Amino acid sequence: MVLTESTELALGTPAPDFSLPEPLTGRIVSRRDFADRPLFVLFMCNHCPYVVHLLDALVDTAAWLDGHGIATVAISSNDVRTHPADAPERMAALAGERGFGFPYLHDESQAVARAYQAVCTPDPYLFDARHRLVYRGQFDGSRPGRGEADGADIRRAARALLDTGEVPVPHRPSVGCSIKWSGRD
Repeated sequence: MVLTESTELALGTPAPDFSLPEPLTGRIVSRRDFADRPLFVLFMCNHCPYVVHLLDALVDTAAWLDGHGIATVAISSNDVRTHPADAPERMAALAGERGFGFPYLHDESQAVARAYQAVCTPDPYLFDARHRLVYRGQFDGSRPGRGEADGADIRRAARALLDTGEVPVPHRPSVGCSIKWSGRD
């Protein structure tokens, strides 16, 4: 496991487009499907201990966000040749077992992760209704073996977005496993 800290995509940056398959349903999901709605995007994967640690809290937080009008989408960009635990059929199984109420998308080409400048799992982004970046930081302050995940930082950012349209800075970077890049460019 290589510990990686997220990089800083500039606040106000428009959300890069995506149109990716959802292994659980077989449908294609695009950023445009969430037009005029704030959007929480999380780069994650099946096997990372940092992601596994927050899965229950992610499901709860995504439901809370949805109840406040904010959509959630998760994206896995890991190279499945070197990390078969992150293959689409395993993604579908995880989404079904954990009851994901949000799309979990497969970024086979890794182009979407590169467009978002994602570097680790988990790597969270929160966009306003115009899909401009308002938060880039950790899901919460917990870590595997240290505290229980609760999505506090994402919820705090979402509340600020809904209340004022802005999320106070600074944002604490996310920490997790590096995205497993394919080596083909």
